[in-house]
Amino acid sequence: MKMKPENKNIGENAMREARIVKIVLSVAGTADKLEKGVKLLGMLSGMKPMKVESRKRIPNLGVRPGLETGAKVTIRKNIAPLLKRLLAAVDNELKEKQFVENHFSFGIHEYIEIPGTEYSREIGVLGLNVTVDFERKGKRIERRKIKEGKSPKKQAVTREEIMDYMKNNFQTVIKSGKKEEE
Repeated sequence: MKMKPENKNIGENAMREARIVKIVLSVAGTADKLEKGVKLLGMLSGMKPMKVESRKRIPNLGVRPGLETGAKVTIRKNIAPLLKRLLAAVDNELKEKQFVENHFSFGIHEYIEIPGTEYSREIGVLGLNVTVDFERKGKRIERRKIKEGKSPKKQAVTREEIMDYMKNNFQTVIKSGKKEEE
């Protein structure tokens, strides 16, 4: 009869671990501003950004269906070094309201705030949005082609888990939304 090896982490389930899946960098704008945004995303990620077309008509803003109104790039490899640089641009501080279930987002006002990024005349002064997605192991059953399944609500990564992950792994300071009284 075989004996089971002594497991030090009894009670910890490896399938419950949260992990970062991807970082999405995005910019918004039309015409010239969009081209500058595409160059910026290409410079930061080293990848070719995808342009996003609008689906709705907004006459006050001059937006019509099919008009290119933004660009985005999804990064799935070498996430940690890039995320550290992006967080340094906001002084490793995030607000509680920026966290929701399964992801968090923040904006960077000017790309020159990112450490190691040089100013480029052809881009000028431009900001971008950063979204970081989390998931647990086993989430793939929703995306696979054959025998697609559904995952339960407990499969989602909660706001609190994401905040703890960021505090422990990236030394991020989380500010509450309430103003401090002095």
